[in-house]
Amino acid sequence: MLDFRYFCEKGDGSTCRTPVTTLPAPLAKVIEKHKIGGVILFSENTQTISQTFQLTSEFLAANQRNEKSVPLFIAIDQEGGRVARLNREEATSFTGNMSIGATYPRKGTYYATEVASVIATELNHLAINVNFAPTVDVNMNPSNPVINVRSFGEDPEIVAKLGAAQVTAMENAGVISALKHFPGHGDTHVDSHTGLPLVSHDKKTIFATDLKPFVEIIKTAPPGMIMTAHIQYPYLDDSTVTSASGKAMVRPATMSKKIMTELLRDELGYKGVTITDALDMAGISAFFDPLQAVIETFNAGVDIALMPVPIRSIADIHRFDAFMDNLTEEVVKGRISKTLLDASLQRVLTLKKSLKSINPYSVTQAKSVIGNPSHRALEKALALDSITLVKNDNVLPLTSTQKLHIITPDSRKGEALKQAMLKINSALSITYSSLQALDETVVKHHIEQANMIIAAHASPQQSAVEIGGAEDVELLKSHRLQAAKQPTTLMKLMGHAQDVGKKTVFISLRAPYEIAEFSKLSDAVLASYAYNIDVDSEREVSGPAFTALAEVILGKHQANGVLPVTIK
Repeated sequence: MLDFRYFCEKGDGSTCRTPVTTLPAPLAKVIEKHKIGGVILFSENTQTISQTFQLTSEFLAANQRNEKSVPLFIAIDQEGGRVARLNREEATSFTGNMSIGATYPRKGTYYATEVASVIATELNHLAINVNFAPTVDVNMNPSNPVINVRSFGEDPEIVAKLGAAQVTAMENAGVISALKHFPGHGDTHVDSHTGLPLVSHDKKTIFATDLKPFVEIIKTAPPGMIMTAHIQYPYLDDSTVTSASGKAMVRPATMSKKIMTELLRDELGYKGVTITDALDMAGISAFFDPLQAVIETFNAGVDIALMPVPIRSIADIHRFDAFMDNLTEEVVKGRISKTLLDASLQRVLTLKKSLKSINPYSVTQAKSVIGNPSHRALEKALALDSITLVKNDNVLPLTSTQKLHIITPDSRKGEALKQAMLKINSALSITYSSLQALDETVVKHHIEQANMIIAAHASPQQSAVEIGGAEDVELLKSHRLQAAKQPTTLMKLMGHAQDVGKKTVFISLRAPYEIAEFSKLSDAVLASYAYNIDVDSEREVSGPAFTALAEVILGKHQANGVLPVTIK
C-alpha cells in the first residue's frame, strides 16, 4: 500500500511538496503496472469533498485497468480528534478518543458507536474503504508523545469495550477497521515516527494491559485489519535482527514472527489481515533499507507493507520499479517465504471480496451526507458531554458580566474561545493573548485590568502523526523550539494573576496530565481533550471543543466528563 501524497514530474522527489489532488498519469501507470493493492490518503490529498471524490474515482479507474483486477484498498487515518485527514470544515472530525473515554461512566459505549458510524458513513461516500482506526493503545505513560489523547484512556477493559464498539460500527457501515498499534503503543516515551521505542513490561503485564484490548476485541468483534507497532517488546521476542549498519538489535514487533504470527495468529486466533505501520517511519527506516524492511516484514507473516518506498518524482518511479524487481528476485531466491506470501494473498483477497470496485454514490450524495447537521449535532454533543471539571473553588459557572483575559497557545485558539463566549453573552468584555507572540508587560497589564483569567495549554507538543507522517518531522523542530517555553511562561503569568488577586480558570486542551502542575495556580480547572478548529475564516473561528468550553464556563451546560486517566 503506497502513499501518493506529493508528486512533481520534474526535479528531485526529496524536495517535492506539490500535493496530489488529481491522479497524474505516471502514478496511474504505477498502479496499473505493479497491480498495487492499496493507497493511503493524507490531508494533502483530501482538500475538498468534490476533489476527494474525483481523486478516489481516478484511483479506482486506474485499478480497474489492471487485467483481472480486484478492488483497491483506499485507506486513511480518520481517527477523529488529533488525527483527521478530511477537511475539518467540511467533514465531521469529532473531539477524539479520550473525549469518548471521558463520557464512558455516564454514556457507556454510546459515543464510540455513534462516532464510528458517522466517520465510516462519511468515508464510504468518498469510496474510502479502510480506516486506520480505532487506536486501542492503553495510555499508561503521561509522557507518551504520540498516543496520549488518541487513546480512550488507561483502563484496558474500558479501552477494549470502546474499541470493540467502534470496530463493529465502522464495519457495519461498510468500512474496514484497523486496530492499532499491535501489541501496544501506550507505554512509550518515544514516538515511533522519530525513533524506535522499547517496552520493558514483563509478559504478565503485557497481557494484562498492552494486549488486553486486542485480545478482547479479537474475541468479540474481530476487525478486518490489525496494524503493527514499530516497537521492541523483548519479553515477547528478544531475538535479534541485523540492521543496515551491521548492528544486531532486538526485532521490532513489525518484523517479529513470534509476535505477528505465533502470538497474534496462533495464540490469539486472529484470522484477518495485518498491515505494517508506515515503513518510512524512523522506527524502521533509520535502521533498515526498504528492501530489507519488507523482507523482514513479510517473513514475520505480516500481509501488507505500508509505504515502504516514497514516490514523489519520475526518478522515484524508476527506483520503485527496481525495488519491485528486487523484491520478486528475493522470492525466487527463497529469501521471502512463498508459503507465507500465499497465505497473505488469500487473507487479502478474502477481505477484498467485501469491497466494491466502483463508488456507488454520486458527489451530490457525498456532499449531502458529509458534515450534515445531524453529524455536526453529534460532534457538538460529544464535545459537551466530555468536558471535565477537575477543580472548582466556587468560580464556575460565571454568573455575572465580567472583564476576562484569555491566554492560549496561539491566537486562533484565543479567538475561537472568545467568539464562543460572546455568542452566549455578548455583554462580556474579553481580551486575549497568544503564547506564540508574547509581550509579558502587555499581558500582565491585561491581567491586572481583568476580573478573571482563563489560561489554556496543550500538552504534549504536536507530533508527526498529527500533521501527516514521518517526512514532516523536520517541520516540527522549529515548532518545538518555539513551544518549549510556553508552559513555564504560562505558569509565570498565572502566578502573577494569583499575586494580584485574580481568579484563574485553567483549561487543559489536550492530555490532562499537565493539570497536576497547573492546578496549583488555578481556582478552577477544566479538561477538553481537544482543540479542533473546524471553521477558520475572516469572520469566524470555531470548533466543537471551544463551543463546549464556553457553554460550561458560562453555565449553559454542566461538565459531565470524568477523567479517563490518573493525574498525579
